[in-house]
This record gives sequence, structure tokens and C-alpha cells, in this order.
Amino acid sequence: MTFTVLVNAGPWLPVPPQGYGGIENIVATLVPELRRLGVTVVLASVGTSTEPVDELVAPFPDGQFGWLQRPFNQASGVATAHQAAVVRTVRQRDDIDLVHDHVEAIGLAMLAAMEPSATPVLHTLHWDLAKHPELYGAFDGGGRISVNGVSAAQLRRAPRALRAHAIGHVYLATPLAVDAETRPIADRAEHVVMLGRITPGKGQDLGVRLAHEAGFDLVLAGPVGPYKQPEDLAAALRDPAASTNPDVRFWREKVGPYVDGNRVRWVGTLTGAARDNLVAEARAMLAPLRWEEPGGTFVVESLALGTPVVATARGCLPELIEHGRTGLLTDSEDELADLVLAAGKLDPAECRHEAARRFTPAAMAKRYVALYEEVAGRPVG
Repeated sequence: MTFTVLVNAGPWLPVPPQGYGGIENIVATLVPELRRLGVTVVLASVGTSTEPVDELVAPFPDGQFGWLQRPFNQASGVATAHQAAVVRTVRQRDDIDLVHDHVEAIGLAMLAAMEPSATPVLHTLHWDLAKHPELYGAFDGGGRISVNGVSAAQLRRAPRALRAHAIGHVYLATPLAVDAETRPIADRAEHVVMLGRITPGKGQDLGVRLAHEAGFDLVLAGPVGPYKQPEDLAAALRDPAASTNPDVRFWREKVGPYVDGNRVRWVGTLTGAARDNLVAEARAMLAPLRWEEPGGTFVVESLALGTPVVATARGCLPELIEHGRTGLLTDSEDELADLVLAAGKLDPAECRHEAARRFTPAAMAKRYVALYEEVAGRPVG
């Protein structure tokens, strides 16, 4: 008997995304392993998704990421339209055994509003659970909806009503962790890297200041709002209206003034070998976090490439990094610069060993299959 899961990645980016795309990258990592384990996958995404699946549900022809930071009255219909298509699909079919949902807030709310006899749901929480207190603080899944976190620290921050529906956590994974120990160790350069969307919670403003003060070279890689490349952002900054985007405003006021092309560089969104080489050759991955990081995709990718992580000990970071072995953690932002300079003493092989042991796609998929069986009440496969 087949087991069919509708995996809902949302309307924002294709699966896999081209460069930045945290949730979409995780879905692209999970789906092939689920299919290898015999799960039939119906993917709800956008029409430009190229991940091989058994079936694609795509209400939008392309990713709608550009709407995310527009005013609510302009953007609110995007996720709602996508989720309405997911609900219609589930109601019209009797072959879907479980919905594995990854869409923030509206995904959980609309699936919970379905009839009590509807398909069971596992909703993965990828974000800071201090958000949406009215939704999470009064959530009732009616015995049909379960949730999982992406770290234990994330679930500890959940309101009691949401935590009552939690059936555990599943650490994020990366294909880079597969056979990580067998790849040659890259020659180290002197730069430090910060990988990910440039936004206040990631602390790039602190990173660029520390680079100048402590004298280390820093490379920023990731988008600024909807702008993936320096030339795109430069063109946008000529229009004062661009600064209505909070990430663009953060760049203009707090980050951009330190980006001199020498001590601090911004290379935009990198993909594939260019991104991997940048990380693998770095002295360290720097993460001066200003929020409680729930999952830490950048951590598992960095470890898989043999690069230790220097970070503030917030959110999931103490669960993913062994201080003094695979990275250096601190509760004080004042210590970060010294830790960056000390990171070169850590052994890249230890980082890669830990990634291969804990953060492979197969390990993540095996854990999710166990949760599917618990939620659906029958074996997978």
C-alpha cells in the first residue's frame, strides 16, 4: 500500500530555489529522500519548481517572494490563495494520507479550520514562535493536527497551547553532509563569511563593524530584500521608495556604509559551487545573531563544508555546535571578534564528521517518516 503525502512548500519561491530560500531548500532536501523511502509526494509549490515529484500543485506560475514585504492589504491574498488551493486539493481527493505543511501561520490556521474528519496534518514550525501569539496561544488542532519544531530550543519558546500539539523536533539537513568526510579539505583563505538574508536579526550590522575594528576580511552573501545582486540593489537605491523595504533600509543605514569592497564585501546571492567554495575556504562562519534562531540551515551547511561557526549562543546554536570543537559560542557580543581570530585553531575534519553524523538528508527523512506514522496512525510503506 502506498503512502501519499502532500508537502506544502508555499507560494514564495520554487523548489529548489535559485540561491536564497530556507524553507524551499529544506523541502528540496527532504523530498528525494522521502521518495527513496517509498513515499508518494504531491508537492504544493509554484510552477517553476523543478524538484522531481509524483505530482505538482501550483496555484501560481512563479514565486511570489516580491510580495512578502509589501503592505498587508496588498500581499495578504497571496498565501491565502495558495493555501485555498491546497485545501481544495485535499478535499477533492481520497488518496492523500497526510499533509506536511511548511507555510507560516496561514497554513496552520486554514488546515485547522477544515472538518474534523479531514486528512491529518503535520505542520513544521520553521520560525520564531514568539510571533503570532494570538494564533499560537489559543491553537486547537482538534486531535487532527500535530506540529514539530526544527530544534528543541524553538519548541521551548512555544506557547503552551501550541506545545501541547508538538510531537518532537527534527534538525535541518543539507546534501553537503553526505560523504562530507571524504571530500578534500579546501585551502583556507583569510576571509570570514556571513551567509543568509541581510536583515537585522542576522546581525550583519555588527559583523561589518567588527571586521573593521578587529581587522579581519568579511564577505556577506545573501539578498537584501528582493535584490539578489549588487547591481540590482544599486539601481533600486536610486529610487527613494526602495527604502520602504525594511531590509533595504537596514542596508542603507546600518550595513552599506561599512561595505568598502576591501575589508568588507557584499557578493549578493551565490549558488552552487560559488557559494560552497566561499564557505569552505573561509576561516569561519560568523553569526552575531540578534534573535532566537530556530533551525540554523547556515550552521549545518557550514559544518558540512568544514568551516567552524562563531556565533552568539542563541536559539538552536548550542544544540548544533559543540563549543571548542565545531565552533565557538558566546553570550557576549564583545567577545565575538576574539573568537573569530581564534577559529583557525579548530579542525575542519571535526566539523565535517559532525555534519555527516547528524545532518544528512537521510537522517532528516527517517525522522519525518517516524512522525508521519505517528500522525497518520499507520506505517509508511
